[in-house]
Amino acid sequence: MPDEPTLGELARRLEDRLGDVRDDIQQLGVRLDSRVSMERYQIEQSTRDRDLQALAERIKAVEDSRQAQERQRAADRRLILTGLVVPVLLVILQVYLATRGAGA
Repeated sequence: MPDEPTLGELARRLEDRLGDVRDDIQQLGVRLDSRVSMERYQIEQSTRDRDLQALAERIKAVEDSRQAQERQRAADRRLILTGLVVPVLLVILQVYLATRGAGA
């Protein structure tokens, strides 16, 4: 009967296994405590979606503003062309026509 464990050995083995089971249960408890509830996840998801939507709207507003500024600059360039360059060309044309008419 030397192959059979004694009662003290059985008690130690059982105590070791019980300690292992307690450690495993404690680790599971820690893992479960670190999990996020579905409600909180959905709230965070909707908040993130709202933030992204707001950011997209701000980007669109900035792009629209830049396009409006570019259109204004183009209009200003056309105004400069018609307000300054065209009158100078008309004066040059009048001088040319006056000198040509006077020489004829």
